[in-house]
Amino acid sequence: MTTRKEINQLSRAIIGFAIEVHKELGPGLLESVYEKCLTYLLLQNGYKVDRQQTIPLKFRGLDMDCELRFDLLVNDQIIVELKTVEKLLLIHEAQLLTYLKLLKKPKGILINFNCLNIFKDGQLTFVTEHFRNLPEE
Repeated sequence: MTTRKEINQLSRAIIGFAIEVHKELGPGLLESVYEKCLTYLLLQNGYKVDRQQTIPLKFRGLDMDCELRFDLLVNDQIIVELKTVEKLLLIHEAQLLTYLKLLKKPKGILINFNCLNIFKDGQLTFVTEHFRNLPEE
């Protein structure tokens, strides 16, 4: 079973790779460029990455096509949403929180590559009740 400690280590690794991509490419490119580069680094370092997968939604027994799609899912545990915007907004947070709820994942990271410093002002991390229910170690 996965632990909170493992999820937190994975989260730090993802943010570290995002910082590497940002340092090399800088701000100002399309989101898809950062997504491909971050995916490349994660795969090269042994992580499992799913990209641009549709998020299923069931309502009253029906499969609803809501065209929800996450950017990255790393090791089937952490959803990563990438942005290249002037400022992260509440709607970006709501988007990630929706994905976390529907997929029942423990943690999500929102990363904005259009900033000067990803660590200081370019990322937000969210945990869910699924994270809180995991063992500490």
